[in-house]
Amino acid sequence: MQQHSRPQTDAPPTAGEQLVHDLLAHVPAFRAAYESHVFRQGGVLPHVFFWDVVQGTVRSFLAEETEPDWRRTLDFLEEQIRRGDAAVDEVIVTSFLGDLPSPHEPGHAIVGQLGPIMSARYDRIRPRA
Repeated sequence: MQQHSRPQTDAPPTAGEQLVHDLLAHVPAFRAAYESHVFRQGGVLPHVFFWDVVQGTVRSFLAEETEPDWRRTLDFLEEQIRRGDAAVDEVIVTSFLGDLPSPHEPGHAIVGQLGPIMSARYDRIRPRA
């Protein structure tokens, strides 16, 4: 049974949808979260799906789960933000960096592991004291 992330059309995926598909290829451990997301949402909504990406990444960082590997996720997102695609950047900045734990929350130390571009973008949206 083939599942589609959006209604069957000839239109290519949006940049955000492509980001999600590329993430799944790079970090397959997000597949179950993706399938659940598509079932619940009736398609892929990149900004909504990235809430699951943040949660899985932080759990991995805190060693609560070994997969999805937080290092692979951060490396992938750094590589994607380096491309300079505004639509991709919007998803990463708004729905990943913007949803990382605050200083008083468990897992905030992951901010110190961000690559240079994501770290700079994080500092712009959430200045560190």
